[in-house]
Amino acid sequence: MGFLKKREIPLGEAKWLTVDSSDEPDGTELLLEPNANPAVKVFQESLLEQGVPLAAFAVENVQSECERMRKLGVVFTMTPTQMGPTTAAVFDDTCGNLIQIYQV
Repeated sequence: MGFLKKREIPLGEAKWLTVDSSDEPDGTELLLEPNANPAVKVFQESLLEQGVPLAAFAVENVQSECERMRKLGVVFTMTPTQMGPTTAAVFDDTCGNLIQIYQV
């Protein structure tokens, strides 16, 4: 999606890893949390079974972003779909999560 690694702090077997936008490197950081906690695994699996995205990100143009990401091997579970004033698409992040991108 164009994120850049911002921080990587070792914490024993795991690490604290954050990413941010290549367009705004001093903007909001996204923490990538490990899912070793059994409660997290149940939550993650439940969302996936229900087809609920774990996260959603706004993009300028869903169609062009989907095309760019498909060329990189991203598999979409929902192609760009008009939902009222919003167009959204959903992809599998290969880690057991669905991620939505949308434009208003």
